[in-house]
Amino acid sequence: MLEKYVSARVHGTVNVPAVLHDPGALQHLPAEVRPFGQAAHDALRALGVGNGVQEPDGMAWIVAEATARIAGELDVDEILHALFDSAVPVFADSLVLYLRDPLPVGDERPLGPLVLRRWMNRIRETSGIEDLLAPSVLSQSDLQGVAEVCEVQSGGALAKVLRGVRPVFADAPAARAALTELLDDSSVFTVPGGQHAIFAPLRGRRRVIGAALFLRRPERLAFEADDLLVAAQLATHSALGIDKAVLYEHEAHIPGLQRSMLPETLPRSTGVQLASRYLPATETARVGGDWYDAIPLPGSRVALVVGDVMGHSMTSAAIMGQLRTTAQTLAGLDLPPQEVLHHLDEQAQRLGTDRMATCLYAVYDPVSHRITIANAGHPPPVLLHLGGRAEVLRVPPGAPIGVGAVDFEAVELDAPAGATLLLYTDGLVESRLRDVWTGIEQLREKLAVTAQLSLPDRLPPLEVLCDEVLDMLGPGDRDDDIALLAARFEGIAPSDVALWYLEPDDVAPSRARRLARQALSRWGLEDLIGVVELLVSEIVTNAVRYATRPVTLRLLRTGVLRCEVGDDVPQLPRLQSASVADVRGRGLRVVNTLAKRWGSIRLSTGKVVWFECSLPDTSETTP
Repeated sequence: MLEKYVSARVHGTVNVPAVLHDPGALQHLPAEVRPFGQAAHDALRALGVGNGVQEPDGMAWIVAEATARIAGELDVDEILHALFDSAVPVFADSLVLYLRDPLPVGDERPLGPLVLRRWMNRIRETSGIEDLLAPSVLSQSDLQGVAEVCEVQSGGALAKVLRGVRPVFADAPAARAALTELLDDSSVFTVPGGQHAIFAPLRGRRRVIGAALFLRRPERLAFEADDLLVAAQLATHSALGIDKAVLYEHEAHIPGLQRSMLPETLPRSTGVQLASRYLPATETARVGGDWYDAIPLPGSRVALVVGDVMGHSMTSAAIMGQLRTTAQTLAGLDLPPQEVLHHLDEQAQRLGTDRMATCLYAVYDPVSHRITIANAGHPPPVLLHLGGRAEVLRVPPGAPIGVGAVDFEAVELDAPAGATLLLYTDGLVESRLRDVWTGIEQLREKLAVTAQLSLPDRLPPLEVLCDEVLDMLGPGDRDDDIALLAARFEGIAPSDVALWYLEPDDVAPSRARRLARQALSRWGLEDLIGVVELLVSEIVTNAVRYATRPVTLRLLRTGVLRCEVGDDVPQLPRLQSASVADVRGRGLRVVNTLAKRWGSIRLSTGKVVWFECSLPDTSETTP
């Protein structure tokens, strides 16, 4: 049985009905040849072979096996292994394969010259069952001289053969000249004479992506004219499979690319806890334009942003990255939410006439316990109160970004301590199974039910809450990517805030030191008085030197002590190197040395310079 099976593969005989008509017989084959089994059997059946229509010959088995295996692979290496396993040693004793470097992706137009790089060549060892398949094969030393890289000359012999697409015998004049160019004149490798070699271009859907050289040893029967058809089939299916695998690998990295354009971590903001989730779309949609962001603002405020670029493509992901960057820049200017959306709308119009997106931009102030929200066609946020009540906030819907000539309206709402605000994209609430408003109501109910599982005066942790929200998605209920941003308001108590206005005169620094000393004494932070007085004096001195309007001084006691000094001068301070004789230029050096952190932010009305100091450890140590 085994000898007849092997003979059919090697010599091309037609009598293999035992394997074809009895699939169970495949289980009795040795493991070395069993991979040929069921895939080839099914492929031949689909072609009508073995159904009384026709009986297969050995070459038909080869093509069927290769087709079946290549069609099921999405990896270039696996496709090449399938080609080698199918062709060597039954059809050829060895195979030399060159692929374009780099391989083109989809409709991508390659730049630069056509470079072919030898991908791999397969040498089977003669042992066991392989002795029956091919008593002798090319030795490893036979292929040592094969060139690794070849730059195809435009208009040369190799370029002409590649453009011809069809396989040719290597002894043809055009093929000899092409192989001389491919394998390098200095190569010690010699292509077997006669019709013992077939040169087959590999053409994908758009262009040539490589070439295959099928080789037989001189003592073996030469290739025949029908073998050119076999080589053509193997080359065509392999090239199309490689094309598909390269495109799949490219597309598979797109969600990762999109994820890299989202925040790696969320900022630590005073008076608010943050958590987020991002889920890429299903395999059918692949990539979308959803994004979220949390941007620290002056005065311990934070901007919360969520948006969704319409469409599912690399273009959508690219526009998302541009809009997110634009939003960060606008936030740095401390513009009102409606102004941020207005400028985003202008930016989208500059990117193209069909560049549209929805966006919700909110600014939370932990001192005033208020939040200001502006909306551009985005689903409304949901607020989960501390007692477990969930409500959909009434926010003017607005028009999507990119429509143009639209006024955006902002509303200011209470942000009670302990409440949680949930911003999301429509992928969470809309699908083929439900409309967007049904999904929003289900989200509201899900939040309320989840809150009931916690203590009356405490909501679930944010990370747990985000996971519970995503659990509302059922199987097959996710047609779009999802961005989710949750913010739990903690606020800053009025007793932990001290704010003063200082006239820009010579006595402002001394007054600032005195006010800071009094506030620290009231808070029991006497250990920080010396450092804070010095730093406040340095920053206020710089502020009043150029300011024309009152300077603001604010101290906030949270997990750290934060000091903010604001003035009406837009230029940001920079660290400078001061010489021994310089009188100025040392203040920021002192701040940089003594403060835990410091920074500056430009505003539409000037700037704010801030620093933070660690609170002293008040824990008592037991002897």
